[in-house]
Amino acid sequence: MIREHPNPIHCILPPHILDSIKMRGDEKMKKMAERTEKLADKTRVQREAAAPEKAFLSAPTISGPTTPVVTREVYNGGRRVGLPGELVRAEGDPPSRDKTVNKVYDLTGKVFDFYLNAFKRNSIDGQGMTIISTVHHRRKFNNAFWNGSQMVFGDGDGMLFKSFTDLSVIGHELSHGVVQYSGGLMYKDQSGALNESFADVFGVMTVQYANKQTVSEANWLVGEDIFGPEVEGEALRSLKAPGLAYSDDILGKDPQPFHMDLYVNTSSDYGGVHINSGIPNHAFYLMAQYLGGYSWEKAGQIWYQAMQKLNNPMATFADWADMTVQTAWDMFGQGSFEMMMTRRAWRLVGIHL
Repeated sequence: MIREHPNPIHCILPPHILDSIKMRGDEKMKKMAERTEKLADKTRVQREAAAPEKAFLSAPTISGPTTPVVTREVYNGGRRVGLPGELVRAEGDPPSRDKTVNKVYDLTGKVFDFYLNAFKRNSIDGQGMTIISTVHHRRKFNNAFWNGSQMVFGDGDGMLFKSFTDLSVIGHELSHGVVQYSGGLMYKDQSGALNESFADVFGVMTVQYANKQTVSEANWLVGEDIFGPEVEGEALRSLKAPGLAYSDDILGKDPQPFHMDLYVNTSSDYGGVHINSGIPNHAFYLMAQYLGGYSWEKAGQIWYQAMQKLNNPMATFADWADMTVQTAWDMFGQGSFEMMMTRRAWRLVGIHL
């Protein structure tokens, strides 16, 4: 039986990669994977115990003459367990001597700017929430996660993984917070896969927005800069080509499907939330290609507004598809090109409405 997790710890590194390392890696790698897995499980339990019953349903849209400003705090975890660690750089402080602190300070600001300028959302919760980050968490920690109140980054082991301070990773993890404060999605089966997919979609859009890339110019990769020198692969995930992001002797092969015919039924990873998310990921990619231009102008607006209106924590892929088509109808009109292309994208991944 899969336990339900309304507010679990959200780690960028999926369990199937850790399983692969345990099967294929040397003794040092196996022990690392086991430690990472245990730490993730322990933190999930702590997160659930501390989680509020329910976050408010949706963020207000910003209006009026006052422009919200970002508030950031970056802590040094000192390669220890405790969080958040020592405050190194607060909002408005001069740069630190620690380049990782400065990088995270800058990149979390880019995520804030993306949500503010593209969607008129004032930080993660829509209410100006301080963006808290801890770098140098634990020793050679191979992961990054959102624990419900802050971001946490490991430095990587230097072999399989480098630092996890990648903009798409930061956008992904903070977008889990946006889902959390938009009514939430239960972290299991298809609703959990939608949770992961939303984070992937908005993670890649953060990169595209920062680089001012059109849908045809972008590479649509999540975690492009986290693999170490010994890994064969482009990135952790690909929205353009789920299943082809990496193929490595130690990490295994990217297991993500791009179509419902390839849907993976499994009891691990809360029902395959990091695997089956490839299907809605690819639907968004296809829709964005059809609509063209910048992804956040039309495709992203449909996805974002649909999340604000969903109000269904156990939503299936079909529920989400129906909500996105309805949102496209509401925004652009019945029978509009945008509505028709949204429906077509879902059909191409095997979901017929």
